[in-house]
Amino acid sequence: MMKLGLRLPSFALGERTASLGEMGAYLRRAEELGFETAMVIDHLLVAPPAYRVTWLEPVALLSALAGVTRTIRLGTMVLVLPFRDPVAFAKEWATLDVLSGGRSILGVGVGWNREEFDALRIPHRERGRRMNEMLEAITALWAGDHVTYEGQFYRFRDLTIEPKPVQQPHPPIWIGGGTQPSERIYGEEVPSIEPVLRRIAKYATTWVPHASATAEMVAADWATIQGYMADLGRGPHELSKVYSNFIHVLRPGEKPEAASRAFSVYSGMDLDYWQQYYLLGEAEAVADRIRAKIEALGGVEHLVLNPLDWDRANLDVLAERVLPLVTG
Repeated sequence: MMKLGLRLPSFALGERTASLGEMGAYLRRAEELGFETAMVIDHLLVAPPAYRVTWLEPVALLSALAGVTRTIRLGTMVLVLPFRDPVAFAKEWATLDVLSGGRSILGVGVGWNREEFDALRIPHRERGRRMNEMLEAITALWAGDHVTYEGQFYRFRDLTIEPKPVQQPHPPIWIGGGTQPSERIYGEEVPSIEPVLRRIAKYATTWVPHASATAEMVAADWATIQGYMADLGRGPHELSKVYSNFIHVLRPGEKPEAASRAFSVYSGMDLDYWQQYYLLGEAEAVADRIRAKIEALGGVEHLVLNPLDWDRANLDVLAERVLPLVTG
């Protein structure tokens, strides 16, 4: 059965930033409607040209949301893992898992915004290798005591981290990445995604393709990932898949231009981009786009949709007008 989730519009908007009370009411309504996961984005700074705002810090936000929700699973999609230190982060995330009653999902990615890496004094070119070591180090710290790790970037000896996560040996690890229209998003082409796909094949329990990836892009990436998994002795059944995207459902007869007010709050892209790569349209058209991407992935275990504000009425629209056309 496909699980249904949300990625939250956790934009940092100054005085217009949603309050914890508003977020809690929104998520409790989501729980009532059957949504099972709530995920948040991680950006240290505003990251143009893709975005015109930044987001609230994800671990602090999820810790707060753990106290105002009951059943929904809380996670990142995705957290930029190379920004963190493995020892400090292992303790930080394990604490979140304990406080949420074992409801955390750790979704990670390598990041892309050079300005953010420069601000943290982390070489942008090292981010992929650092992420590999981070994944190895934090999972070792969660699973055992007196852990020693010797990597190129991170080294420690005989360390024991407490608390351990409730979920053992560790919370689910989702890894985001793959082919996308990178020149339009980042202003430059990504040199090669092969290391990203190899990392997903080796470390991930769940793969999250980019929201902007077309059905053709994800189908090609999935074929490549399966080949890498076979080389590692993993079967495709060992990797679950997520389809996620930003979504805005138009009322019958409403013009796409009406969505500009919602998208322009956070997005640095234009109407043509939103229509081409995001889920913008009337309910039937949006459901058709979702089904096409799910088919390209050979089926998914999670569908995670990202409404553009905290209006609970939009959750009802998804539950009543869109999701029945997908799950049915």
